[in-house]
Amino acid sequence: MPTDTSPAGALPATGSLPARAPLAARPGEPVLDVVIPVFNEEKDLGPCVRQLHEHLTLTFPYAFRITIADNASTDRTPEVASALAASLNGVRGIRLEEKGRGRALRTVWSRSEAPVLAYMDVDLSTDLNALLPLVAPLLSGHSDLAIGTRLARSSRVVRGAKREFVSRAYNLILRSSLAARFSDAQCGFKAIRREVAERLLPLVEDSGWFFDTELLVLAERAGLRIHEVPVDWVDDPDSTVHLVRTATEDLKGVWRVGRALAVGALPLDRLARPFGDDPRDRQLPGVPRGLARQLLGFCAVGVLSTLGYLALYTLFRLGTGAQTANAAALLLSTIANTAANRRLTFGVRGRDRALRHQAQGLLVFGIGLALTGGSLAALSAATDHPAHGTELAVLITANLAATVLRFLLFRAWVFPERRTPHPKDTR
Repeated sequence: MPTDTSPAGALPATGSLPARAPLAARPGEPVLDVVIPVFNEEKDLGPCVRQLHEHLTLTFPYAFRITIADNASTDRTPEVASALAASLNGVRGIRLEEKGRGRALRTVWSRSEAPVLAYMDVDLSTDLNALLPLVAPLLSGHSDLAIGTRLARSSRVVRGAKREFVSRAYNLILRSSLAARFSDAQCGFKAIRREVAERLLPLVEDSGWFFDTELLVLAERAGLRIHEVPVDWVDDPDSTVHLVRTATEDLKGVWRVGRALAVGALPLDRLARPFGDDPRDRQLPGVPRGLARQLLGFCAVGVLSTLGYLALYTLFRLGTGAQTANAAALLLSTIANTAANRRLTFGVRGRDRALRHQAQGLLVFGIGLALTGGSLAALSAATDHPAHGTELAVLITANLAATVLRFLLFRAWVFPERRTPHPKDTR
């Protein structure tokens, strides 16, 4: 069995993704490469690989390959993998000298020529009848990634209460902290198109169990399409996964990825897909591109910023005057508002010009400060001791008045759209 001691191969990390298109099978080349990461699985590896091979032979309409990625096993797993590769057509084994499921997947996926890359756990906890529905949306060009989910209503799952609680709690953490919308990050049953993996894998840092989650979070934030397949899943009672250690590493990963996303440190724009040929995707004459989406994003960010601003103002007002509390609350909320609008509303990613955008945002903040400060001054002139509720009402009104101007300045000055010449314009 080949031994691979080198890190994952260098993948093309530049350029943009092409429009989605169906994959064409090439004679003699595998369309699907299913990776099975293993560590000390000498007992289960043989029966599971034979079962998977038989299933693919009977049900998968294209050429396939099964790659056994041995994660530095210390038992007879390498010998079993070599015997399987010698006896079964389309099976190969790769030996890695370092442990880590993420490291194994990165290594094999980065070197595979198959247009669709998948992986599953060696215990085959997931019913194999879900394999073709998993990869079909990738073959057809509909989706970029696909995952099996045990948390769909139609999924049938057999596992203990502790694992059920840990799984649902973890996905709740992902939804609340990273705004993840996919339902099951940890199910060992996933697939990805190769051209997506080429650009996504260099951005994924984790080499262990958090690899799946990081891959999905970055793909989702980049706007890639993730297809979910309900699965039937039976827990392996002999699983060697250490729940506490895995959960701790996962939480560290959540913090690291969340921080990177918050500061715009990841160049996710290289993963953007262009629109396809559907006429509904084409720009209508006279309608600014993305205006409706930007308005929606700006309003959502504005609502959250206003709530944060009011909470900060109420907190600061306990120990200082109205003008000071207003200025401090507005400054902090404006910094957060500019960062959120930069990333979410106008789709600007990475650190390039981030400081410039914040400086421009602070100038816009000056307009808001003048409006809200002037409103408070007018209120103070009208009454000596205005009630707190009256102050908040005046501030809300002033902020609403500044919102339209703020959006126009953001769109036209702070985050202007970079226009790409139309092909007809270059003739």
